[in-house]
Amino acid sequence: MHRFIALAALCLATPALSNTFDEVKVSAGKQLFDAECRRCHAVDSTDPSYGPPLENVLYRGAGTYPDYDYSTALSASGIVWTPAALRAWMADNDGFMPGTKMRHVGIEDRTVQDFILAYLTSITTQDNRAIEGQE
Repeated sequence: MHRFIALAALCLATPALSNTFDEVKVSAGKQLFDAECRRCHAVDSTDPSYGPPLENVLYRGAGTYPDYDYSTALSASGIVWTPAALRAWMADNDGFMPGTKMRHVGIEDRTVQDFILAYLTSITTQDNRAIEGQE
């Protein structure tokens, strides 16, 4: 863990290394997404999946992806997928949103969450805050 902190500090101090560090976080996040999330969620609608695709998920309203049959609990929640909300969902979606159809996730390690969030950020190519009126 100390090596990770030292690498992070070095990368943040040097712009070129910072870009490399960001690329490593996204790459690690993709691998973790593939291991933990991909069995149910595709990245985009061109790839079939059980759950809604997660492309452009950041700052999207929960339960708003078109043509997906969400639980009433999620579609009526009014929640927006901020990084904090996604982190809470990853840690304990059943506790965060009782009545959801999704099985328990249980990704409690904040570093793993950070990497998955870095990947989800990389596949969020539109500013949903403008769409959802959150600016």
